[in-house]
Amino acid sequence: MAYALHPLHTFALHNQCQNLVKITHLEQLYTQSFSSPFCLLGEGSNTIFLNDYHGTVIKMATKGITITPRETDTLISVAAGENWHALVSYLLDKNLPGLENLALIPGTVGASPVQNIGAYGVELSKFVESVEYFDIHSKKLVCLTNAQCEFGYRDSVFKHGLKNKAVITRVLLALPKQWQPVLSYGPLKQLTNVTPRAVFEHVIQTRNSKLPDPYTLPNAGSFFKNPIITNQQLATLLKQFPDAPYYAYGQSEHKVAAGWLIDNANLKGYRVAGIEVHRQQALVLVNHGNSEGKDLIAMITHIQHVVHSRYNILLEHEVRLINTTDECYIQGDVTQ
Repeated sequence: MAYALHPLHTFALHNQCQNLVKITHLEQLYTQSFSSPFCLLGEGSNTIFLNDYHGTVIKMATKGITITPRETDTLISVAAGENWHALVSYLLDKNLPGLENLALIPGTVGASPVQNIGAYGVELSKFVESVEYFDIHSKKLVCLTNAQCEFGYRDSVFKHGLKNKAVITRVLLALPKQWQPVLSYGPLKQLTNVTPRAVFEHVIQTRNSKLPDPYTLPNAGSFFKNPIITNQQLATLLKQFPDAPYYAYGQSEHKVAAGWLIDNANLKGYRVAGIEVHRQQALVLVNHGNSEGKDLIAMITHIQHVVHSRYNILLEHEVRLINTTDECYIQGDVTQ
């Protein structure tokens, strides 16, 4: 039996999978077969199925939130299937701030550590105490500390050493009782009445003004990572493009805004079949319909080529792309 995939990922390409399993209780994992190709899925906001998937899609839908006050912080234990934004809102209603900069990021809590979600100057790794996962081979639950998760920019051990070996079941977050706002990102600097609720609402307002609703206009959010370049590369870039936005990343590197690179290369509105560079936010690719995986690949490689030709910078896609049996990475020939 075939199952339609377009309702399961927000980019909504019309493909199918052979099997679909919805995990609502952890006990199901112990009897689930992981022998054939499988793809773990939350809400599909950072995953695109390029073709029909010749395997099993396993959708995590477990629920549950436990709050434990401690001396200097509060421990929040959250099941993988909980919605991320709903969690941020729920905790704020309970006067447990800290995650407000990460408001309105789509997806599930279980997916959040995989790419170490981040926005407006804050990354999830700042709050992770540990991550629990189901080990596919030993069929046991394992708990990793923050350090063992090997968090990086949009990166973690779940993309590398534990890829296809672990099913994240629970995320434990430590929220300090002493709240410290993070207002370093542009739109938040203008806030005068600084409260957790004000930051939360301003982040939502800013995201809504820039990013299309994926359930109205199919998209996968920010499509490309902000490239990290050396200080020397930055100096070279600024000589030719003094308006390029950049942010310090450690001592010897900087992040450059990928959206600006695409926008300044006049790619807004560029279209392949029904796939378009969004006219309001160049970092987002939208799907108007009547499109296939090959159209998206053509779009990605074109953007990579144009950006590399103009700035000598390689763009990497942040969104997870799934082919017939496995995840794939698109890096077009930028030298063409």
